[in-house]
Amino acid sequence: MDLRTRYLGLTLANPFMPGASPLDDPDMALRLEDAGAAAIVMHSLFEEEIAEYGPATERYLRQLQRIKRRAGVPVIASLNGTTAAGWLNYAMHIQRGGADALELNFYHVATDPTEGATAVERRVLDIVAVLKESATIPLAVKLSPFYSALPHLAAQLDRLGVDGLVLFNRFYQPDIDPERREPRPRLQYSDSSELLLRLRWIAILSGRVRASLALTGGVHGPLDAVKAVMAGAHGVQLVSALMIGGPCVLTTIRDGFARWGDEHGVASIDELRGCASLARCAQPDAFERGNYVRLLRAAQTAV
Repeated sequence: MDLRTRYLGLTLANPFMPGASPLDDPDMALRLEDAGAAAIVMHSLFEEEIAEYGPATERYLRQLQRIKRRAGVPVIASLNGTTAAGWLNYAMHIQRGGADALELNFYHVATDPTEGATAVERRVLDIVAVLKESATIPLAVKLSPFYSALPHLAAQLDRLGVDGLVLFNRFYQPDIDPERREPRPRLQYSDSSELLLRLRWIAILSGRVRASLALTGGVHGPLDAVKAVMAGAHGVQLVSALMIGGPCVLTTIRDGFARWGDEHGVASIDELRGCASLARCAQPDAFERGNYVRLLRAAQTAV
């Protein structure tokens, strides 16, 4: 099975890569490349860290350049800004630092009851519009699943010329400490149950936007990866699986994915991509509402 894919305008040996995470020091990047990673996505540079720790940008760029010197695969930087000026300034630093592409990691929790959905989306669109005018490297936009009309937002980003959409950002939900009566941070890795939300929206957007689609969150085994590509993914990012099992998990998923394709007579990944998407569904209404109705009826019958 030919695993080659195009993502963000880059030709990759396969769709598998680490997502933005701490797994990006130069030694780990080489281990991931040896395990089969077709690209390295660096951890996010946060504007808050830059404000609090002045040299954060310089450290990030030095790490980017060390990985670039040693790795033989594209290096995708990641940026998480808070202000329009910060997004533009640090994106230009990253571009000059030699990144092959840049992932714009939008992480905004809408808590203001006076701010409407249009304003929340407009914040993203305005920033992306400015960056597309200034940046020459490919830009991917990493979104959360909580926008009220995600296909409309995706279409607007597509018209702005973004090179890719990454679905989805994981919001880390705080727990509550009952004794102290205060929020308690909690880090919980994903599992395959989180894949379903990603599959649905990748399948809805596949064939409807020009931009590459990357799925991140919930891929822990070869069949998860098969489903991701069937939905329409050009890239498949792994984080929790690698944090739990190390770089060898990427090898297992890549080889298992290829083996599944060979066993099912699939010649190339392009043949598989999007075969289960909404655009190629014979009954779109069934895709959008039929499964919902059918599942509810089945649950009633089982009671």
